[in-house]
Amino acid sequence: MSNRRRLERLLRTKLHSAGKQYEEAKRAYSDARTAAQTGLPTDEEGRAKIVCRRHAEKRSVSLDEAARPACYDADHRDCRGCVEDIREGCIETW
Repeated sequence: MSNRRRLERLLRTKLHSAGKQYEEAKRAYSDARTAAQTGLPTDEEGRAKIVCRRHAEKRSVSLDEAARPACYDADHRDCRGCVEDIREGCIETW
């Protein structure tokens, strides 16, 4: 393999890696900002630390712009209750 091809492959790999790191940092910042707006504690990656009502377990979750956990299911009663609790500031956390 020529030096040029190796260099191109190396650059492509490094750019891909940098892009992944940027997206991860962007998501972590967004998660932490949304969780902070709701007053929820966060883990080291910026995800909200809540106790899931549906599965009765501790979870670290990303929140969307409407403060809904990534696992939110609009058709499930416990999920709707969880979002209501987040908005009212009475969600169980850990």
